[in-house]
Formats: sequence, C-alpha cells, structure tokens
Amino acid sequence: MYKFEICANSTASCIAAQEGGADRVELCAGIPEGGTTPSYGMIKSARESIDIALNVIIRPRGGDFLYSKEELKEMLYDIHTAKELGADGLVFGCLTPEGKVDMEAMKPLMEAAGDTPVTFHRAFDHSSDPFQALEDIISLGCTRILTSGCRPTALEGAGLLAQLVEKAGERIIIMPGCGVKENNIAEIARLSGAREFHFSARESVESGMIFRNSEVAMGSEDDPYGTVQTTARRVAATIKPLKS
Repeated sequence: MYKFEICANSTASCIAAQEGGADRVELCAGIPEGGTTPSYGMIKSARESIDIALNVIIRPRGGDFLYSKEELKEMLYDIHTAKELGADGLVFGCLTPEGKVDMEAMKPLMEAAGDTPVTFHRAFDHSSDPFQALEDIISLGCTRILTSGCRPTALEGAGLLAQLVEKAGERIIIMPGCGVKENNIAEIARLSGAREFHFSARESVESGMIFRNSEVAMGSEDDPYGTVQTTARRVAATIKPLKS
C-alpha cells in the first residue's frame, strides 16, 4: 500500500536503507546543499551493494534550479552515466527565472532519460504556481513529484499535498518529503492521502579518528570529524507506523 524512499548520502546509507525495509533510495552527494549528483564511484558502489531500486539525483550544484547551457550539458552527461551504471530512476528539475517549469531545458533531459522513470524533485517547491507546474510536469512524462507542499516541511504543507494528490489522480505520484519522521509520517499520510514517502532517517556517526586538530575545519560543520548517515534502525522505525 505504501512505498518508502530514502535520501541516501553514501553506499553505507543505501545498505542501511535496504536493511531497514525501504523500497528505494535516492542517491545524493552534497546533502547540506540539498543534494547534488553523486560521483561515478558512489553510483557504481551503491548499485553493487543493494538490490532495491536506485534513483540518482542529477543536480550539478546547490542553489537555484535555473541552469546555464553548460550546466545542462553536464546534466545530460550525468544522465547517461547514471543509466550506464544501472540506475533504476533519475531525479531532476529545472525552472525558468519566473518560477515556471523550464520546458525547454527539461525536454532534452527527458529524451536522454528515455524509458528510465524521472522524479521531478523539490525544485517544484520553488515554482510560482504549483498547479500549473503539476500539469507541465505531467505533460513531460515524469513519474513522480517530490515535494513538501511548498512549505518548509511536508507536515506544514499537508494541505497543498492533499490538493496535489487529488488533482494528480493516477496521472503522476505525489511523494511528500522533508521533515518526514517516525512521529509524523502517519499524520502526513492521513492528511495528504499520499502513498509514497521520502525521508533520510539519518543519525550522527562518531569519527574513528584518535588524533584531531581542533584548529582546522574542512567546512561549515559543527563537528568536522563526525558524519551523518542513514541507519537501518531509523528507517525501520519510520516505516513502522504505516506498515502496522
């Protein structure tokens, strides 16, 4: 009745997603930027490590979803690479400066995807008219839309999610994502009527480093040594309210 997709930031997260009972992963690098295209090595390693469906995000950078011709060329190359490495699905989305679905940019990307299912990602939440965006995305042939209902979290956006689910009907899948957790997934399902859900189920993982130089940071992280990864425990816990 329900399907669960995990936003996975590593091969280890993909394995944990499968062990926790997920149906599919969306493989991403650059999680602090909202997800960017993973490397060749990460895609290949993930594909070799799991049997559940593997979707790969195609996003050349963080920031907005208005892409230059050079970035669109990169996306085309990455689509071909992901397909060659065995991706079951692709995840991308493009907008115009006015916040509409960029049909001109999307069409060659959809052609490159071919028969591979495409999820239009949370660029949707930055569209100026979500109902027009819904129709445009359906016309492109996308399989699903990942959205928080144009609000900071899917629970806050549940009202719009319900309207989108109703208008979409059987034409496309509306998949709530962002802030979906153990303590609210059942409520989001009840309010929205959605049947697929996207979440990360991540936890902090302590570094194994003994020597640490506290004077040097590699980025903006509060803990430059620790990592955050999906755990099978949290995947199973988040799925449980709907499985039962």
